[in-house]
Amino acid sequence: MSKRKRKANRLFEPSLVKQALKQSFVKLNPKSLAHNPVMFTVEIGTVVMAAVCVWILTGEKSQGTLMYNLLIFIILFITLLFANFAEAIAEARGKAQADSLRKTREDTPAKKVFPVGEIFVDEVKIVPSSQLKLGDVFICETGDIIPMDGEIIEGLATIDESAITGESAPVIREAGGDKSSVTGGTKVLSDKIKVKVTTAPGESFLDKMIALVEGASRQKTPNEIALTILLAGFTIIFIVVCVTLKPFGDYANTPITIGAFISLFVCLIPTTIGGLLSAIGIAGMDRALRANVITKSGKAVETAGDLDTLLLDKTGTITIGNRKATNFWPAKNVDKEIFIEACILASLADETPEGKSILELAHLNGNKPNSAQLQDARFIPFTAETRSSGVDLPGGIKIRKGASDAIKSIVNRAGISFPGETDERVKLIAKDGGTPLVVSQNENVLGVIELQDIIKPGIQERFDRLRKMGVKTVMVTGDNPLTAKYIATKAGVDDFIAEAKPEDKMNYIKKEQLGGKLVAMMGDGTNDAPALAQADVGVAMNSGTQAAKEAGNMVDLDNDPTKLIEIVEIGKQLLMTRGTLTTFSIANDVAKYFAIVPALFIVSIPGLQALNIMRLHSPESAILSAVIFNAIIIPLLIPLALKGVAYKPIGASALLRRNLLIYGLGGIIVPFIGIKLIDMLVATWF
Repeated sequence: MSKRKRKANRLFEPSLVKQALKQSFVKLNPKSLAHNPVMFTVEIGTVVMAAVCVWILTGEKSQGTLMYNLLIFIILFITLLFANFAEAIAEARGKAQADSLRKTREDTPAKKVFPVGEIFVDEVKIVPSSQLKLGDVFICETGDIIPMDGEIIEGLATIDESAITGESAPVIREAGGDKSSVTGGTKVLSDKIKVKVTTAPGESFLDKMIALVEGASRQKTPNEIALTILLAGFTIIFIVVCVTLKPFGDYANTPITIGAFISLFVCLIPTTIGGLLSAIGIAGMDRALRANVITKSGKAVETAGDLDTLLLDKTGTITIGNRKATNFWPAKNVDKEIFIEACILASLADETPEGKSILELAHLNGNKPNSAQLQDARFIPFTAETRSSGVDLPGGIKIRKGASDAIKSIVNRAGISFPGETDERVKLIAKDGGTPLVVSQNENVLGVIELQDIIKPGIQERFDRLRKMGVKTVMVTGDNPLTAKYIATKAGVDDFIAEAKPEDKMNYIKKEQLGGKLVAMMGDGTNDAPALAQADVGVAMNSGTQAAKEAGNMVDLDNDPTKLIEIVEIGKQLLMTRGTLTTFSIANDVAKYFAIVPALFIVSIPGLQALNIMRLHSPESAILSAVIFNAIIIPLLIPLALKGVAYKPIGASALLRRNLLIYGLGGIIVPFIGIKLIDMLVATWF
């Protein structure tokens, strides 16, 4: 585990606590608290209590003692500080991440390429990275820090991305394909690359990361907005409830002081969830960041918790990414050794992973290339048009390796019939989910090489976990339907899209969304960009193209295609944490009601003795005990808000029962115990 991740596991770094304590006072500004109606009303109550204390100092006698009212003021003030601290500590954790990222955004020297003259000879000059513009080209060599986000247009290099991902394992980036994107602030460990700048200054991926983790771009999610409205509604209801107690008190000949009114109001409104709501949302994005996932909005994390469908590419996600040779099948009357030798010769110049795997399998079988045969050999590269490759040896020997239909066409043009048993072998390999490559020598078929997609270890268990969460998994592949069905069955996905084109992925997502489903898509290529943009949750790989990263609303810094499972769990954990703490907060209100109201009127209305379950000492001690408990429960719940409620993939009804039992029942019992214990201490003063 990296140093950065070890630190992330500590909830309360001393330096962060110090920073959060300072911010707790800064956030007392009414403009800051206005976004939280619950705590804003608590602040108004605190100001009123301060005025009451001043009023008593001028000689007012009807509002109780100065000590009593001063204690209420202090406790309410501390309640505000605790609520602000919860939000501030969550923000501080994100800002600490931003500070570590900012260190990588120093003004790095860049080796900018200037075209000179009509023949465009490259001239390299060192300039500050701040002078690089969109479309500029720079060179990076071993030991250089990459100055700006870009796409490799020439070369291949090993890159250290630990400054961004926190992991020390280097990665390979190369021109062309979906692994050409590089990020500013990372380091070249070997080789040399030429990079084209793809972002303007101030808009790099690193700049966006810093802004996101600092919370500058954080907006409330729909669920959070709805809950804020609900809490505001509760606040209004309890304002009405408290106001109606005035005539009731007059009728019962029990004058109620301003301090009692405000204390009752603050205790009855859901201050617990009101004080922790912002911290829960910020912590959700922060947990995603600590899982090395940059989220462009809190809504994306929350949406991940409600996903119905997940689309995954087969290659690199479900399979290891490269097909491997698993068997040599010589044609009838062809010696296996001769066939394998031809396979070796046809693969020596094949730089693809598949070609290398053929040589590995031949080596395992004890076969080695004969270098003498390669003198004056002419290698035929693979092309999309011919769908074959091979080698021409001295003496007129022509060996070809390629797709079955391509070799079949070569054989038939020479007037030779394609062997029936080879044709059956090709169909059998395809039926089993493999890829057959046919090898011929001078238009005579020698046999078939079987390539198989290797399913990633443990992938079935991961899909089982998603299924238990209620998420449908869909494999996307360019393979034919027969091969796609075999891989889908073997991997354990629920559905598949075969021979998929970019528009096929997007149309599938639209179809699911029209059915009311929330859909996630993972991808890394430019061809994935439309689907990533269309999906409710689009997760792009950091190693992918700039187009993919711009289209998605999340970026996985680890380039782990199975990371979405963790993202879904973080989203569900966010929703669960908010729901359970809301349940706990409302249950608290019930207990505090039975603590304060009976104690206020028990003298004038003895019949309320039946409701005085706690047997509190006096109205004054009951009020103080309730507001003290109301204040201290917020910091006690901060670790739960930051870490989140533990998520288990169980059914929704079972989850509801568990939360009601633990947090609903617990939310009622804990205040009864806590308020009674505090009352026993407070009773010695009043």
